[in-house]
Amino acid sequence: MASGMRWAAATAGIATAGAGLAWVWRHQDELAMRRPVNEWTFTHMSLVLPTETVARSGPVYELPNRPHPLADFRYDFGGTPRTLADLHERTRTTGFAVLHRGDLVHEDYPGRFAAPERRFQLFSLSKSVTSMLIGIALEEGAIGSLADKVVTHCPELAGSAFDGPTVEDLLHMTSGAGGIEDYEDPDAPVNRLMRAVTGRGTVLEAVRSVETAAAPGTWFNYSTLDTQVLGWVLEAATGTSLARYATERLWSRIGAEHDAFYALSRSRPRTAVGGGTFNAAVRDLARVGLLMARGGRLGDVQVVPEAWVERGRGAGLPHLEAGALGDHPDHYGYANQWWTLGGPHRAFTGIGIHGQYLWVDPVADVVVIKTSAWPTADDPDRDAETVAAVSALVTHLEATSN
Repeated sequence: MASGMRWAAATAGIATAGAGLAWVWRHQDELAMRRPVNEWTFTHMSLVLPTETVARSGPVYELPNRPHPLADFRYDFGGTPRTLADLHERTRTTGFAVLHRGDLVHEDYPGRFAAPERRFQLFSLSKSVTSMLIGIALEEGAIGSLADKVVTHCPELAGSAFDGPTVEDLLHMTSGAGGIEDYEDPDAPVNRLMRAVTGRGTVLEAVRSVETAAAPGTWFNYSTLDTQVLGWVLEAATGTSLARYATERLWSRIGAEHDAFYALSRSRPRTAVGGGTFNAAVRDLARVGLLMARGGRLGDVQVVPEAWVERGRGAGLPHLEAGALGDHPDHYGYANQWWTLGGPHRAFTGIGIHGQYLWVDPVADVVVIKTSAWPTADDPDRDAETVAAVSALVTHLEATSN
């Protein structure tokens, strides 16, 4: 009797453990993104998903370390003067660096697992990197023109909502395909994509599952699927993977200190998520930002066409201007896979969920990188505070530097 009871208890325990593991598998995306786990996840993506390396090579492009005292810097938010330490605590900063006139004037790693050599998961900031690669491929002639239809390069999307949009439609997030990017809606296209990335279905199925919502070129609808398709266009046009092309045309030419990488889908065929899985070190992101602040040139090398950089500062289209993006904050416009900031400086920024920023102000010659681990994907208050702080920091550097 006793042995039977022990066997029943053990069986029940195994069943309970099995049910628990099944629950974890079904909710793995949500768990990985929650605090405090996300602070680890965002610095260890190579242990979570398959990856493909974006290799550095050649001499490191030096960023002269000339610290600028920021102890007296304050920004105003909510009627209260705040410090950089306040910003980091209130907006869950993990890594932070500031370039001014090419010098590294400030660097900090408040995150528990953060360090200069750590590669950070950049989420949708990856979109801006994909845009840079598209610009290079256009300059080289691998992609014929912005007017190329998506299905010219990706015939597997024939008959889908992406049968009709052009490369330019995708760059401006005006493909007309899919629904709202709502991370709280399990059936939102972006969550279908993420389930496919973590092994539940294929990425192609997720992309083909969305419907046409508007005529191409007429409606701004921020969508990671648009950039996913852009990545496939680039791979088809160049005959190589996104990571390989990024290695050859970008990372090996900016004097990066560290290899970067793309996380790949677990489902096969393995694919990089061009709109959300680029991982890189903060200083190397600073080099990317400096490249964009200098018109696509780093040192003596023109890496990204100057005209392409200019496209990221504003599209000149009314429905993409700051304040015209519908449910998005009024301080943002959109162009060429970058968020535009308008104003006399026409600054622009790459942004990723959970608080990733690559802020570029070519007029002030300032670049700011901020990685974070917000508790939620989107947080309008933390975003507004970050914008207020970085804007004030740019003004401060202009006013106090010789």
